[in-house]
Amino acid sequence: MDLKPALQSQYQAALQMLVAAIEKCPEPVWLDPAYTNATWHVAYHVLHYADLYLHQRLEDFSPWSAHRDGCQKLAKAPGAPPLEPYARSEILAYARALAGRVPAMIRALDLGAPEAGYPWYRMPKLEHQLVGLRHLHHHTGQIAERVRERAGQGLAWVQGVPAA
Repeated sequence: MDLKPALQSQYQAALQMLVAAIEKCPEPVWLDPAYTNATWHVAYHVLHYADLYLHQRLEDFSPWSAHRDGCQKLAKAPGAPPLEPYARSEILAYARALAGRVPAMIRALDLGAPEAGYPWYRMPKLEHQLVGLRHLHHHTGQIAERVRERAGQGLAWVQGVPAA
């Protein structure tokens, strides 16, 4: 069985749900410093790592053209200066661009590779892709819950996105 169409469908479904959560997020929630990690920061973090992990190896990755170092990490170094927030429009543009690249990125993956391609993950590539999907859903759910709590808006479930 070829797993690539299913992976493509699920990555694109997860990205659609992330986009919907970002679009529904009220501006005060987007920037709220009361959270350990502001919503904009969680959104950028998950997009950065989804993009990274959709590559075969660390060496194949180039960060987004608007990347600002440090914004990808949720753990802030002691004494580090505050991060400059990304605008919602910037994050939405990144999410949509990444969703557009997903089919080619999935096609290029060797899911049978015995290594994840990242020294901090010790697992086969297929399992690493499942971890990547879990990570994407985890943070999408985190943002969706903030939107539900603070704006009273739920998020529609996207079952999958058939290949075009």
